[in-house]
Amino acid sequence: MNYWLFKSEPDTWSWDQQVGRGAEGEEWHGVRNYQARNNMRAMKVGDLGFYYHSNVGKEIVGIVEVCRESAPDSTTDDPRWDCVHIRAVRPLARPVTLEDCKAHPELEGMVLVNNSRLSVQPVTAAEWQTICLLGGL
Repeated sequence: MNYWLFKSEPDTWSWDQQVGRGAEGEEWHGVRNYQARNNMRAMKVGDLGFYYHSNVGKEIVGIVEVCRESAPDSTTDDPRWDCVHIRAVRPLARPVTLEDCKAHPELEGMVLVNNSRLSVQPVTAAEWQTICLLGGL
């Protein structure tokens, strides 16, 4: 299993909206960055990811699961872009802020800390464990 982080502005698509999609999940559409797209192409059903509220809050608020592998993005006819579907698994007991991540030396190599603009990014198993502990899981 691999781990990931999905970023969304909460005023565009929030954790609560993601939760509202239920077991069916939601297409993670609209990504127009090759590195983020390639990350989604590497995902497998069952991979887990953190759900991060960007811009407002700047915090990891929940855990999602990939429920459908990469397929064409329904919001464009451009064949270069595709995306996965994700579903909410559980909220974190305590949100983990970007500042929290920056304050922990074990997270100094995390993509979020070093390239906070990338909307879909990998997370190592060690980073996953640290964030889960910080988040009260």
